[in-house]
Amino acid sequence: MQTQLAPEFRDTSEGREAEAILRKCVHCGFCTATCPTYQLLGDELDGPRGRIYLIKQVLEGHAPTRKTQLHLDRCLTCRNCESTCPSGVQYGHLVDIGRKLVDERVPRPAGEKVLRWALKEGLTSPLFGPAMKVGQAVRGMLPATLKAKVPAAQAAGVWPTAQHPRKVLMLAGCVQPAMMPNINAATARVLDCAGIQTILVSKAGCCGAVKFHLNDQDGGKAEMRANIDAWWPHIQSGAVEAIVVNASGCGVTVKEYGHILKDDPVWASKAEVVSGLAKDLSELLPDVVSVLKANRPEWIASNQEKQTSVGFHPPCTLQHGQQLKGLVEAGLTELGIGVRLAPVESHLCCGSAGTYSVLQPALSEQLRDRKLQQLAPLGCDQIVSANIGCITHLQSGTATPVRHWVEVLDELLA
Repeated sequence: MQTQLAPEFRDTSEGREAEAILRKCVHCGFCTATCPTYQLLGDELDGPRGRIYLIKQVLEGHAPTRKTQLHLDRCLTCRNCESTCPSGVQYGHLVDIGRKLVDERVPRPAGEKVLRWALKEGLTSPLFGPAMKVGQAVRGMLPATLKAKVPAAQAAGVWPTAQHPRKVLMLAGCVQPAMMPNINAATARVLDCAGIQTILVSKAGCCGAVKFHLNDQDGGKAEMRANIDAWWPHIQSGAVEAIVVNASGCGVTVKEYGHILKDDPVWASKAEVVSGLAKDLSELLPDVVSVLKANRPEWIASNQEKQTSVGFHPPCTLQHGQQLKGLVEAGLTELGIGVRLAPVESHLCCGSAGTYSVLQPALSEQLRDRKLQQLAPLGCDQIVSANIGCITHLQSGTATPVRHWVEVLDELLA
């Protein structure tokens, strides 16, 4: 797809990157068939191809409108289109550029501004944890819409204290420690069983995705730089082999630090190193499997007899954003845990998509209910996923327990 950049974009990093991405675009439309919002709305402008044309128009100097902004807002950034695209179009990067350019030119209504500000400042605030505790304490009295966003209180569990030669850093995340603290502790315990020590660095916080994707890209980059600075002494010493992320949405962002900060004269090279060290927890699952097979074969045999079966929703951020498919299924199956995917549409988004469930509740709930309907025929007594957003969003629509897969493994290992 050829484009003639408007003069104001020709000498900018964003303009050059967008132009390079657009050159790969063709008219095949394969992406449209796997776009969740197109499936729901049937509007070409609510699919990747239509949104690409809208962004192209802006880059060529056409004035965007509120309608342009609306179609870009409706995108989940699930990146299913990237998995489908035969030309390798990096749509996720393009839509980040497009949203930023449109928001600079199209003022938002006051209500939207306030809500977006509250999300980007509130979710990443140190006060989020105490506020969540208050919400959990009065959860039974909350209205249904708010109750759906406040998970039941959960014990954090015991953090392992054993020292191991193999060490990894772990991103605690901004909302996960307050909403579901056992996920991080369970991760540390499972890795401990594989002889891997997990280290948390207190000054590392939000991965930067919340602000970045709400078009406070400078704020998001500041959080990325803070994380890099917090991790750097451990990385520089050679004491850690990886940065483990157990929320796949955060994993996508940390793996893209190198790209996002590529023009930063101070942090670019460090960001590239951090991205290279970042691993989704599922990428360490083969190590866990190997150690357990060698040291606890009787446990695996016993577990196989129990015939534990879970329904698995692979988050978009895992299967499309990170292009990691099959690791969770294969690893848990080897350990005697039956993993079953929805018979159809397992590739589609559940509608969580970070703050999307708050900003686009109607579309988000339709996608959630559609996902739960596809999982229901499996008849499993629990659903597992790999991202805090997917877990809480799915749980808001079903009485079936929804958990992180590492919690199920941790529970069976206990």
